[in-house]
Amino acid sequence: MKKLLNISLLLLVFGVSGSLSCQSWFRPKQVKKAEPGLSASDFFKAETRKAMMPAAAQRVSAPTIRPPGAINSDVVISRPVTSRAVTSGAVTSELIDVSAPGTSVISRTYPWPECGIVQLDKTLPNEVGMNRTFNYTIKISNLMETTLTDIIVTEHLPDNFKYLSSNPSGKEVERKVIWDIATLGPKARIQFTVSGVATYTAPLKYCTTVITPVIPACAVIQVIQPELKLTKTSPAEVLLCDLIPVRFVVTNAGTGSIQNVKIVDNLPAGLRTTDGKSELVFEAGTLGAGQSRQFTAELRATQTGTFVSSAVASSTTGMRIESAATTTSVGMPILAISKTGPDRLYIGRPAAYEIRITNKSDVAAKNTMMEDTIPDGVTGVKATAGAKLSGSKLIWEFGTLEPNASKNVRVTYTPTKAGSLINTATASAYCAEAVTSTMRTTVTGISALSLEVVDVDDPIRTGNRATYVIRVENQGSATATNIRIACILENNVQYVSSAGATASSQEGQTIRFYPLGSLAPKAQAAWRVVVEAVRPGDVRFKAIMNADQLSRPVEETESTHIYE
Repeated sequence: MKKLLNISLLLLVFGVSGSLSCQSWFRPKQVKKAEPGLSASDFFKAETRKAMMPAAAQRVSAPTIRPPGAINSDVVISRPVTSRAVTSGAVTSELIDVSAPGTSVISRTYPWPECGIVQLDKTLPNEVGMNRTFNYTIKISNLMETTLTDIIVTEHLPDNFKYLSSNPSGKEVERKVIWDIATLGPKARIQFTVSGVATYTAPLKYCTTVITPVIPACAVIQVIQPELKLTKTSPAEVLLCDLIPVRFVVTNAGTGSIQNVKIVDNLPAGLRTTDGKSELVFEAGTLGAGQSRQFTAELRATQTGTFVSSAVASSTTGMRIESAATTTSVGMPILAISKTGPDRLYIGRPAAYEIRITNKSDVAAKNTMMEDTIPDGVTGVKATAGAKLSGSKLIWEFGTLEPNASKNVRVTYTPTKAGSLINTATASAYCAEAVTSTMRTTVTGISALSLEVVDVDDPIRTGNRATYVIRVENQGSATATNIRIACILENNVQYVSSAGATASSQEGQTIRFYPLGSLAPKAQAAWRVVVEAVRPGDVRFKAIMNADQLSRPVEETESTHIYE
């Protein structure tokens, strides 16, 4: 490549190139003849000065031919301009001689003046002493707004110059000093100082070449690497009646964009969308670099169990990514209830019931509560602390019942009538099926018959009459049936008459009343027996009662004192 650049520069110098991408600096001029007595070099210098001066200033006398070794310093140009010389009908470029008192500055731009990339400024003394060390400088300037690389500056040394050093140091090769400039920033400059000695009296001719880098025509094609990422989240545990929220986040974690991104989640058996579908589909569209989109949905489980699933994100360009699998356990609280109490009970006796509820599942039962219905025909309702009366129900609220945990309560009712006492308790919790337990107690009454016998007059005189009253009361809760009364008289008295709830018959000294069919609870029945006192003494009147509800007779005796 460097050889090609050198060839291009040479072609430019000798006018081979016909046109360039920049404004052409070749101007056809009439071929001039050298003036008599001038060398070609002196002629080119004179023509250069004329070309760069205003018209009025171009009228100068012919240059004086100087002896070899002399430096032409009688013309000083105040600003850098480009000199041109004519040879063989073509225009070529030479270095500009920009001089200051005691020094000369040679400037040139590379690779050509009108399209310069690099500018060379070379400052040399006009004259030096033989065998005396002197310095001159070479300055390279970047004319571009961009960093240049691989610039090569070559300084060709004269034969009568002894090279001593340079700063920065260059590489000395066969009467040349070469500097490689790896990089030169935008508008930056670098300066080299060369030190040496003139070894004999002859002009020192220094030639500098600069190889500039090729400035490529660059086009940028972005290399992208899009990357799909997909996450799916769902709760680890839910109850069967809960909605299951799921969330999808699809992200382009790479560079560039991904078109037509779609998320598909095929639901396992037992999971459905709220509208009954077995598949979730989301259109994410185009995702730019670093862009994410989020989608949510709610699912419903049709059965308990553990459900594992993952979603897939894909694009029309063939990208595909599967999310990590999510696991959701769907449970349901299972309650059990039991109720114990008496199978049989007498009216008026309190009936105590024990109620127990248990969470038989491996998930907590939330909002657990129990209700016990108060049966009809009871009084004296009592219950375990925490019970609330609501209408005809007793209610206990237990909150959350942990797996395998239990709660016990006690309730007491006093029945007021016979029959079947039906008592039902119900346990319920959030998302659990309600369970009930019913207890049936047979309530019966008990007859409690009391027998009372009193004499109306006591004592009595022989020959007078005595009246005995027999009273029977059912103090129990059940009707007494088939009540039979018999009275036994001693020989000191003689039967006269009898009356009462039922008729009677006499068998010697025994009076029997016909059976009384029934006697309701708290009811009374009475009979009366009249006797005549026939001899004095301490007399006993005995009444005997039998009934269906009595396993043995009830006897009652009344004493009467008879005197003469």
